[in-house]
Amino acid sequence: MREEHMTGRKIGFIGLGNMGGPMAANLAKAGHTVKGFDLSAEAVKAAEEVGASAAASAVEAAQDADVVITMLPAGKHVIAVWSELLDAVRPGTLLIDSSTIDVDSARKAHALAEEKGCLSIDAPVSGGTGGAKAGTLTFMAGGSAEAFEAAKPVLEAMGRAIFHCGEAGNGQAAKMCNNLILGISMAGVCEAFALAEKVGLDPQALFDVASVSSGQCWSLTTYCPVPGPVPTSPANNGYKAGFSTALMLKDLNLARTAAETSSSELPMGERAAALYSEFDALGHGGDDFSAIIKLLRGDVTGEAT
Repeated sequence: MREEHMTGRKIGFIGLGNMGGPMAANLAKAGHTVKGFDLSAEAVKAAEEVGASAAASAVEAAQDADVVITMLPAGKHVIAVWSELLDAVRPGTLLIDSSTIDVDSARKAHALAEEKGCLSIDAPVSGGTGGAKAGTLTFMAGGSAEAFEAAKPVLEAMGRAIFHCGEAGNGQAAKMCNNLILGISMAGVCEAFALAEKVGLDPQALFDVASVSSGQCWSLTTYCPVPGPVPTSPANNGYKAGFSTALMLKDLNLARTAAETSSSELPMGERAAALYSEFDALGHGGDDFSAIIKLLRGDVTGEAT
């Protein structure tokens, strides 16, 4: 039965940017028929070059589709697009939103789908543009068990790890909490390396010790924020963004909003958000988020744009 689900699905894909474009390409490579739409004509053309066909609108992309996937900037865009395309889809169509948005908007989107009689999941991703291109993304899905089982074969064409996190909105909740950990941990790792430099400790020596000791974490061992120890980290490529400061700030602000609405405290998250906000305001929103070490060193004072 699973093979049946994986073969020949008609998929409408809306949002063909840096993440959506490669995801759509992997769906086409897996044998699905993909019709894509984006406000950028250049993005649509790029998708055509890797096996998708072009749609003139979101509605056209969704018409006659078995599955519709959205990858959009914010909750307001998801609600607007889903409200529009639900007039075009058939009851029973599977709707997948892989945007990173606030939990409340995700649940509103699910409610829209339910009114139409459609299955839906919120399935934000982790893995960045590299994971999108390689088809190794992690998906965190929220929605009914039925919707998740229907979506899983489609997600497996784009990702390596697929998790069902619970009911509607819980995919977004998992992504938000994961990136809260990431933002805080990267700030801590950067702070430690900045201090090491000031007191004369070689960065490689700190890495060697911390990477096998209690300071070990992903921000250190996979994404080390100083040149040298991890050759594939952005620090060895001029801090070209794998995951930008602006996107990290977006995710931290989503966590702050959720904390406000749930009466939760985020003392570490608030401080991390303030640091990334300051770095962004100094004109570094497009730099990789690990480049925040420059702020902690005091290397970017006065670079505001």
